[in-house]
Order: sequence, then C-alpha cells, then structure tokens
Amino acid sequence: MLTPESWAAARLGHRFADPAVLTAALTHRSAGRANYERLEFLGDAVLTLVVSELLYREFPTASEGDLSRYRATLVSGSMLAAVATELGLGEQLRLGGGELKSGGFRRGSILSDALEGVIGAVYVDGGFEAARGVVGRLYAGRLERLPVPHELKDAKTRLQEELQRRGLPLPAYVVESVSGEPHEQHFAVACEVSSLKLKTQGEGSSRRRAEQEAAQRLLDALAGENE
Repeated sequence: MLTPESWAAARLGHRFADPAVLTAALTHRSAGRANYERLEFLGDAVLTLVVSELLYREFPTASEGDLSRYRATLVSGSMLAAVATELGLGEQLRLGGGELKSGGFRRGSILSDALEGVIGAVYVDGGFEAARGVVGRLYAGRLERLPVPHELKDAKTRLQEELQRRGLPLPAYVVESVSGEPHEQHFAVACEVSSLKLKTQGEGSSRRRAEQEAAQRLLDALAGENE
C-alpha cells in the first residue's frame, strides 16, 4: 500500500512539505486528538470557493439559481464520498478500533469529511493555488457530466411537484430510527403517500439525506407505475 505522502503525490498531484498536516487530515477523531475536523472546516470553505469559480467560468450564461444547484450537486456528501472512493482515500485513513470494526473506512460520511480535511490540508501546506489545482484535478470531467439544470432539483422538490401535478396531497416524512453516537448518527426515514398506498424508506448520516433518499425511491416507484 502507498504511504500517505506517496498517495497524495500520486492521487492528488500534491507533495506535502509538512507530512504532519497530511497525517492529521487522514486521522478520524476516534484515532487521535490531532484529527481532520479543523481541516475539514477549512477544506469545506476552499472547496466551495473553487467549485464556485469553476462553475462561473464553465457556464457563463447560467443563472445564479442554476449555478447554486450545480454547486450543491458537486459538493454534496454523496459526490465527495464518490470522489474519495475513486482516490482510495479510505485505505489511507487512521481510525479507532470501533470505527475499524464497523467498516468506517467505507462509510460515506467519513469519506466525505476526510476529503474536505485533505483539501484543507493542501491549502495549509501549499496555499490557495495548490488547493485550487487539486480541486480542479479532482473535478476534471465532472462539470461536463452535469445534467441540465431542471434535473438538479432535489428529490423532495421533484416529488412534491409531481404530486401537485397529479392533484394529490404532499408526502409525509417520519423518522423511524436514529442510531450511532451524537457525532456520527444514522437516520432511517419513511416517506409515505397514503392516497397512493406507497411507502418507501431512506437512510443517511442526516435526516435531510435520509428524506432525500426516501423521496427518490418513491419517485422511482411512481415512474415504475407508468411503465
């Protein structure tokens, strides 16, 4: 397996002058006090700015609303987790025993947070231009694959519009369970349209993400009815 420094050079295109910053970025709070939480805070801000700039330049005629929806897609937890997985980030993480046993190196919420920590670490180590270069490389090709703006409405919004189009009442969302530690919770939410006798479940690291997944599954069920 690659060392953290070799991994960063090969996968991110950045050579760390201060390996300790990279070590912190790859450390979960369960494995030490010097972990990625503060770097994650910084990386989130850097990522948002760089992605905003990329979108501004790539889509010169897009409205503010469309740019905001594009950005929300690109910096979402699911997108960050996907990028982190492609980078093999999970294999580089330092986790406590409990997180190791529960498969934390594959958990989307940990991967997305750690990736923001790594971006923050690049900024601390090499400055804004280095961070901009890394983010640009991570997102190379992803901007071109973005769907048209109207398809970027979140699942809950699209479900609401579809039900209104059919003259049906809005769906009901119910939290069925919350598990995990306060800093690492897992939500299970049900989405139900009683008039159609349809009910789906969604899960996620936040109530919002679980609701979005449940709404998407109900949208899929509605689409299946029309096939």
